[in-house]
Amino acid sequence: MTKMIQIHPRDNVAVALTAIPAGEEVSVGGCTVTAREEIARGHKMALTSILEGSDVIKYGVAIGHVTKDVQAGEWLHTHNVKTNLSGEKEYEYHPTHPVIEPAAPETFMGYRRADGRAAIRNEIWIMPLVGCVNGIVKKLEKDNQDLVSGGIDGLYAFNHPYGCSQTGADHAQTRKLLASLVRHPNAAAVLVVGLGCENLTHEQFVEELGEYDPQRVKFLTCQEVEDEYEAGRKLLEECAAYAQQFRREAIPVSELVIGMKCGGSDGLSGITANPTVGRFSDLLVARGGTTILTEVPEMFGAESMLMDRCNTQEVFEDAVHMINGFKEYFISHGEVVYENPSPGNKKGGITTLEDKSCGCVQKGGTAPIMGVLGYADQVKTPGLNMLYGPGNDLVSATALTAAGAHMVLFTTGRGTPFGAPAPTVKISTNNELYNKKKNWIDFNAGTVTEGETIDEAGQRLLEYVIRVAGGEETSSEREGIRDMAIFKGGVTL
Repeated sequence: MTKMIQIHPRDNVAVALTAIPAGEEVSVGGCTVTAREEIARGHKMALTSILEGSDVIKYGVAIGHVTKDVQAGEWLHTHNVKTNLSGEKEYEYHPTHPVIEPAAPETFMGYRRADGRAAIRNEIWIMPLVGCVNGIVKKLEKDNQDLVSGGIDGLYAFNHPYGCSQTGADHAQTRKLLASLVRHPNAAAVLVVGLGCENLTHEQFVEELGEYDPQRVKFLTCQEVEDEYEAGRKLLEECAAYAQQFRREAIPVSELVIGMKCGGSDGLSGITANPTVGRFSDLLVARGGTTILTEVPEMFGAESMLMDRCNTQEVFEDAVHMINGFKEYFISHGEVVYENPSPGNKKGGITTLEDKSCGCVQKGGTAPIMGVLGYADQVKTPGLNMLYGPGNDLVSATALTAAGAHMVLFTTGRGTPFGAPAPTVKISTNNELYNKKKNWIDFNAGTVTEGETIDEAGQRLLEYVIRVAGGEETSSEREGIRDMAIFKGGVTL
């Protein structure tokens, strides 16, 4: 069994695939090194001596520098490695023009909407315009589950605390995000519920939503009716009658849009699960499909892996604006851009933000980047896209759903039960998590540590995604876990 891996030939560190006791000799990267201390799974060991101030190289790039002289075989982590990151920087475009060879698309059993779009679920969604009606929409969800029958896959309400007491960009952002969710193709029909006195008025929302099918989208303003539950029931019955017309049919996977996200990462994330998702992304792009990569703060320090893959100068400039814009967001709030990774990340072996980011961007595979999306923008260009969003799991997964993702692939080394509005596939980085939390985890990429190739794991993931797109439930769907969260940057009145 391989106990350590040197990810890139340039690396001066290796990552433990299993715990290495002090004194054990390990052959890796063409050399044999004796561990000077215990190296936990997912953590890094120096392959050579590294002088104080010199860079630590992993994934072929610098992930920080050592704060004191380090000998071969020493453990490298937060006690002796610090970030190289600072604030905004200038970037130059050196296009590599990567090519993904096209492949014939398989089909999945999905739904064809009246406007021609593909969907993987046939659900009824209840969307509150303001947090004041959260209790009402949840009761409507609970009391009307009898409408889930025939070809209807589910009835879900999504709570959030906004829609009032917001100003400027935050108010506009909430309005745009909610409208994007209402348009989502997985929702066969939507009931939009307002209170009647909120900042986000019915008129504002209809203007943001634009042209819509009144058979598909219904509105309830609670202050305008005597009994909101009776009125809501009637509208949901109309939604159900409309949704019942749709039936699954064969649709090419070229029409799939898949979001990619990670959370609770560990030292194996960039070795097993994230590269597996990256290979899946390349396979889907080869078939004409679309993938979306987000979590901008977790691109900091790994920009070089992405920037030169931008398809055009314009896309490159959009990417630069997105990266530096998010850094400015941090700075404007008095925060340093490298205040990351989390305690759980560090326990799992991730040392600096560069370390985390280089593993994170493995989810983007090798395809050219075809577009850069703003928050709550909806994807229009097939292929790999980048989306403005934070690292927070639920906020970014909601943004991926709003961008049009039929499904979200979520890699994790620590585990989480959460589910986004779109079906959320949890992918474990290690076998231990998969075996321990099978009620959370849908797909195991820990098998890569046992000899499965990234190509094999990526193909296996493609086959699994096709099954989920065809109706196989994810763990969070089986548990009824569906949540959303909205990005907020400004004041609350």
